[in-house]
Amino acid sequence: MVDYIENPVDAVHGETSTTTNDNNDSNVSFLPPSIDRSLLISGESFSHYSPCPTAIATQNSTQSPNITPYVLGVDEAGRGPVLGPMVYSAFYLPAELHHSLLAREYSFDDSKVLTPAVRANLMRLICTEGNPLFESCGWATKLLSARDISSGMMRSGTGIYNLNAQAMDATIEIIRGIVEERKVDVKEVYIDTIGNPATYQQKLERIFPSLKITVAKKADSLYPCVSAASVVAKVTRDIALDTCYETLLAAQQKSERIVTADNWGSGYPSDSKCAGWLRRNMNPIFGWGNECRFSWGTAKEMLELKGGVKVDWLVEEDEGMRLSEFLSTGTVKGTDRGELRDWYGHKMAEVL
Repeated sequence: MVDYIENPVDAVHGETSTTTNDNNDSNVSFLPPSIDRSLLISGESFSHYSPCPTAIATQNSTQSPNITPYVLGVDEAGRGPVLGPMVYSAFYLPAELHHSLLAREYSFDDSKVLTPAVRANLMRLICTEGNPLFESCGWATKLLSARDISSGMMRSGTGIYNLNAQAMDATIEIIRGIVEERKVDVKEVYIDTIGNPATYQQKLERIFPSLKITVAKKADSLYPCVSAASVVAKVTRDIALDTCYETLLAAQQKSERIVTADNWGSGYPSDSKCAGWLRRNMNPIFGWGNECRFSWGTAKEMLELKGGVKVDWLVEEDEGMRLSEFLSTGTVKGTDRGELRDWYGHKMAEVL
């Protein structure tokens, strides 16, 4: 169980039980609205947007000329694990409350330096009506499933959709969802970097020319709105991983399969619990389920070296022509194969 703490600062160094995968030895008890259990278990990626703060709703309904400027921070959790999703989060609030509410009153910081109990409690407060964090702030998440991450990274040739591109698209999507769709008057955006900060910032500035964008290393410890986004992303990622594990465990128990006491730990390849779980639960043909990133070297090596079965898929031929040939370049019976290739999923070059 997650203990509810009135003052999150009091628990930074406390011994409070938690549900997250830092210890991964307790049950999920707090399910934030950023978790859609059915989509998560089915391996789908999905987004969640919190209700807009009351001040924004009032401004939009009255067309008030006194629009409150907002600041927005973006961060992620779960970029490196072989198990579970990667989560991007955006967190926004009035610029005048940026430091007073987040830093001074609630002591937000980089999620990695906060205890799991403090992170969970802050997430509860963000989701609790009547709390200043709920009333003044808004947030969004984009959960990229392990299945979709791998599918993109394992595309052949020029169609590969690498992790950096997926991360960039997730960032753009949630910023657009807040600024353009929900009409939040965001003036400044702060983002924890992927790779070179200058290059990343230039790309985003071309897409959002009206926003003042700052991309920086360690932004989650420099800007309170990024710290808050970091907490939301981390809590969502950890509970998503716990939910996947408990669902899988329940399915194993129902099918009367032998269930070991050891769980899968944090989901990172360097975690011995994770590596052990992968070895014990690998199907020689199908590997693992939607919870695993098959594009990670850890998973590839286990499938190739630890007893995975190589499968050759036979292709049925029709009148001497294979489907792959039908969809290749050139023409067939007057049909432009290039057009067919585009129809069947050719990825246009990115504008960026």
